[in-house]
Amino acid sequence: MTEQRQRPRRRGQGELEALVLAALREADGPATAGWVQDRLGGDLAYTTVITILTRLLAKGAVTRERAGRSFAWTPASDQAGLAAHKMRRVLDSESDREAVLASFVTGLGPDDERLLRELLGQSRNEGED
Repeated sequence: MTEQRQRPRRRGQGELEALVLAALREADGPATAGWVQDRLGGDLAYTTVITILTRLLAKGAVTRERAGRSFAWTPASDQAGLAAHKMRRVLDSESDREAVLASFVTGLGPDDERLLRELLGQSRNEGED
């Protein structure tokens, strides 16, 4: 019987983005891609970390500044901000925004609907100041 090498489980892009953002939030300041790679246990290739950071930069979830010949990265958004950005991107890609929003709201559970109403009320009240 031949021994098969166990391949690591393939993670989805969203999962990798979340891991990279979490690592950056743990940093004391701007962090390099190498630092992020080490923080995640080194099982990701350096180029994969750079790819994820570049995608997060395009989404506005991180910023970067020159650090020698490389970059140092800083989170610009938390997980909630990244999820909200994804939701806006999906909404912006649809032609019938009203139908999408109506479908979304009718699919909410009672607790989420109550929370959404509270948040909308707060937003309205802040606009009156």
